[in-house]
Amino acid sequence: MAERMALTGNDSVAYALKQINPDVVAAYPITPQTEMMHKFAAYVADGEVVTEFVPVESEHSAMSAVVGASLAGARACTATSSQGLALMWEILYITASYRCPVVMPVVNRALSGPINIHCDHSDTMGARDAGWIHLYSENCQEAYDNTIQAVRIAEHPDVRLPVMVCLDGFILSHTLEALETNDDEAVRNFIGEYEVADSLLNVEQARTFGAFSLQNYYFEFKKQQADAMERAPVVVEQIGREYGELSGRHYGLLDAYRCEDAELVLVGLGSTMGTVKQAADDLREAEGIKCGVLKVRCFRPLPGEQIRQAVKGAAIVGVMDRAVSFGLGGPLFHEVRSACYGETVGMLNFIYGLGGRDLSLTDAKDTFRALLQAADSGEPEPTVRYIGLRE
Repeated sequence: MAERMALTGNDSVAYALKQINPDVVAAYPITPQTEMMHKFAAYVADGEVVTEFVPVESEHSAMSAVVGASLAGARACTATSSQGLALMWEILYITASYRCPVVMPVVNRALSGPINIHCDHSDTMGARDAGWIHLYSENCQEAYDNTIQAVRIAEHPDVRLPVMVCLDGFILSHTLEALETNDDEAVRNFIGEYEVADSLLNVEQARTFGAFSLQNYYFEFKKQQADAMERAPVVVEQIGREYGELSGRHYGLLDAYRCEDAELVLVGLGSTMGTVKQAADDLREAEGIKCGVLKVRCFRPLPGEQIRQAVKGAAIVGVMDRAVSFGLGGPLFHEVRSACYGETVGMLNFIYGLGGRDLSLTDAKDTFRALLQAADSGEPEPTVRYIGLRE
């Protein structure tokens, strides 16, 4: 039976992890993720889970520990933010290459320098080609739901890839929201027992992990990873439907909001999409502007064809990035523009919120108005624009 609770984003993910009850969690504290693992460590100390909790000396060690645990046959998780994710860099690639179905909540935070502890997406965007599946959360409810689904996605035999569950630092991690939680037994029935494909501890049938691989086999390993990522969208959608049957909350790769007749569409990730949806509603009602919002839930693998279909009826599309690919604009923009190649729709890139700068409802409305002006003028230059930047 579902229970309505008031939880922060950090606590909602910790509660999901409690219900998942992983075999091993290794973690190191970093703002703004710290409270998540503090809460989970309390569940361990209170005997509410049987998880082996490993406090380590760095994030590099945390990811190394969960890789070892996963290869030994354990269901393993960790969590991090920002510089912590950067310190894991070497092991991020190893985790995916060894096909370890690790689940890692990442509380998005800007990367230094200068040092900043607030939200943007530069941390996870930097890891977009490390071989991990990326799920972004708009609110605390989605952070909770995505964490549970991530276990099934990662462990699916057609995928067997690690998953990042992304939630915006402070905006979600430290914000109290009301959400619906599932019954413990229902969650454990949904994720099932971990079925180990191969194990270091299988003495009857020995396996080699992490062997030296040169030109003779390395290419083939990478192609297998690419194939698994290509199979992932079907699995993400399938598990999203099954989770909907459990919870009443259905999930897909994208969330298209009022896009059916929209002439202006803003595309983006994370918590800001809630603000942008409200802006679309307000502008439709007050000014008669046909606005739509396309929230990308699954950024890796990018559902390019679905994005293309969702925006093809628009006169112009704006892509909102909370990160920068220096010299090029924003990373989501490049990928959406590539997915829509060949369509006649115009496209602008809006960089916003770096280092945690707020994007207000007024800012979101002005972004739609900028799209409208560009569409009316037929001159959508400059392609890359900055929202809320001080002159």
